[in-house]
Amino acid sequence: MIIDEIKKDNVQAMKDKNALARAIYGVVMNKVLLTGIEAKKDGKELVDSDVVQILQKTIKELTEEKENYIKAGNNSEAENIEAQKKIIEKYLPQMMSEDEIKAEINNLEDKSIPSVMKHFKANFAGKVDMGLVNKIARG
Repeated sequence: MIIDEIKKDNVQAMKDKNALARAIYGVVMNKVLLTGIEAKKDGKELVDSDVVQILQKTIKELTEEKENYIKAGNNSEAENIEAQKKIIEKYLPQMMSEDEIKAEINNLEDKSIPSVMKHFKANFAGKVDMGLVNKIARG
């Protein structure tokens, strides 16, 4: 599982005394732990796709935080945020390209927007930008 890799890399970051990496690993592990607790309440297990969603949400939050630091003129913090984003981006699966999305849509019998969105959500969650799928499906 992805979380096992993150935990292993967190231990290595501790050994290396890499405070920047430790900080973002701590944030991600806490989010995964909390999500896991919520899932267990509902009788579910946490899977890699859940961890991918957490990582994607964290990257989005870091991007917003970086933009705020840039607006405030704090470029060193913005650089730290960018470094943290790069640390966790390596755990994300390769995202589908526009051409791959178009090819997948062309293979579908029902090319209506709801059908296309449902297909991608069911089969490619975490591996595709749903906004891009919507745009291509409408295009």
